[in-house]
Amino acid sequence: MQTPLKIAYHNMEPSEAVETAIRERFDKLAKLYDRMTACRVSVEALHRQHRTGNVYDVHVVMVLPGRELAVSRQPQEAQEKYANPDVYTSIRDAFAAAERQLKSFKTQQRGEVKRHDMDVQGQITQLAEDHGFLLTNTGGLLYFHRNSVIGGNFDDFTPGTKVHYVEAMGDTGPTASKVWVDVDGDSRRDINDLDLESGGESGAEAVS
Repeated sequence: MQTPLKIAYHNMEPSEAVETAIRERFDKLAKLYDRMTACRVSVEALHRQHRTGNVYDVHVVMVLPGRELAVSRQPQEAQEKYANPDVYTSIRDAFAAAERQLKSFKTQQRGEVKRHDMDVQGQITQLAEDHGFLLTNTGGLLYFHRNSVIGGNFDDFTPGTKVHYVEAMGDTGPTASKVWVDVDGDSRRDINDLDLESGGESGAEAVS
């Protein structure tokens, strides 16, 4: 699904070159977190400096499931960092900050899942365009949708990929409500090595 991108200009005329620069940076954000539902970018020319020309305020708002992340690059920051700041340096800095904030959010989200959800290890067995099946720790097959994948990309999965999952009751029966590859290394073990009698830690509420 393509994430909607809205660009607004203030005190300046719309520019095809500026829009291209913003879209290139936005594409990187969308690939970094494919569950982003919208992104709003505003570019404002504030005032003209005698030596350096216009200075620009670039504001980026990323709309994610359950929350928004916002970053802004104020003109004084560009003036302190660059000898001749322009709209492109402000765009670059704003999106670099947005990328750092998005990575931090993903790390926090992954940590919350590990703390609060009862997770079990499994192995991908079948994949289709928008869903797949995984082999559970009890030897059964469990359905999951591509939107259930967190901290990674459904398209990167292949049969045999070791994953962790959270089982929940869906409309038609049990499903994996969350699926992710364990970056800590436990997922590299074969599913047959798991202690089937042990469970994960239970928590209050699943992270959406």
